[in-house]
Amino acid sequence: MHSKTRSLILAALFAALTAIGAFLKIPLGALSLTLQFFFTAMAGVLLGPRWGAASQAVYVVLGLAGLPVFTMGGGLGYVFQPSFGFLLGLIPAAWVIGRLAGEGTQARRIVPACLAGLGVLYLVGLPYMYLILNVYLDKGLSIWYVVRAGMLIYLPGDFLKIAVTTLLARPLKRALSH
Repeated sequence: MHSKTRSLILAALFAALTAIGAFLKIPLGALSLTLQFFFTAMAGVLLGPRWGAASQAVYVVLGLAGLPVFTMGGGLGYVFQPSFGFLLGLIPAAWVIGRLAGEGTQARRIVPACLAGLGVLYLVGLPYMYLILNVYLDKGLSIWYVVRAGMLIYLPGDFLKIAVTTLLARPLKRALSH
């Protein structure tokens, strides 16, 4: 199969997996713990920066177009959800993970790449969440509250997702190379 066709298929697959990951969730306060970041990290590691980010962009565009692929549905109105910044953050997170992980599958590359991608996700998602909650919804919440509700409670789950990504990277990359 031509490498571009293969990359397009894999990007579509990871867009679909990220959509499925939105519905594999555990409710925790304002947001839900989902598997979206796990599939984003896997897309970055397995597809590289360009195609990993493309897969997440496809996912976000499909949701904005109205397909109910986000945790609470879809459509343009979703941009007013406090969690939408995290969806936007999936795109640069996948790119950063793919860029830093490179072609390697060693834990010493995957773990820091995923941590950097997670940092990017929170750098995009938290300010967006703060603005929607405080400017659009006029909640008057402190930065500390938003950091606690939008990040701190999710970090243990995020670290688990990074560990699983690290464990699966080598066998999945080997399987995809055949």
